[in-house]
Amino acid sequence: MAPNLDQEINSLLAGYAMGGLPAPLSVLVAAHLELSPRNRRFVSDMESLAGRAIETVEPAAVRDRDAKLAAIFGDAPSPAASAVETASASRRIQLPRTGRLPLAIRRFVGNDAANLPWKTVLPGVREYKIGEFDGLKTELFWIRAGTAMPAHTHEGGEITLVCEGGFTDILGSYDRGDISITDSSVDHKPVADDDGDCICFAVTDAPLRLTGFFGRLFNPFIRG
Repeated sequence: MAPNLDQEINSLLAGYAMGGLPAPLSVLVAAHLELSPRNRRFVSDMESLAGRAIETVEPAAVRDRDAKLAAIFGDAPSPAASAVETASASRRIQLPRTGRLPLAIRRFVGNDAANLPWKTVLPGVREYKIGEFDGLKTELFWIRAGTAMPAHTHEGGEITLVCEGGFTDILGSYDRGDISITDSSVDHKPVADDDGDCICFAVTDAPLRLTGFFGRLFNPFIRG
């Protein structure tokens, strides 16, 4: 059985409003809200609800407050944290306000679609592997207009945002700003719309598995 898309998306938006999403999913939702206005009110209401809930919580007493504050402000940030903060600040300064990718994603990857080192993985399909964050694999796909992705399923879940263009699969049609959620119960074959290339931002928690005739041949390259 396919996921209940409305329920899944509402849970995703609520997690974003509460600040509880892993980094890649937080970026995905922020980009979705940039591109599509229909869920902005829902997220705003959830953020207000979360703020009111925090106001009702009684503050807990902190033991050795002065010593703990001294320890916090006395510690230098880790090299990894400093590098991330420096890179993020640099990206915010250098990136233009408009581009093919939503600003949230351009900040995350550090560039716009035209300037990324794409790799052709199948005829008409290019991929840019962003990396793994919080245990989630994060990548971009650029699918040529009218091109069909190979039939595949997932060993876990996949959440995909359409950044440009659109595609259709067994679950429906998705346009710019739409979110697709699939899991291991879904075997689908997305096809990019004929009127333009489709660029998608995808977050997965497990590898995909090709199921079509050439699946056994191409699976090692998809997993690599």
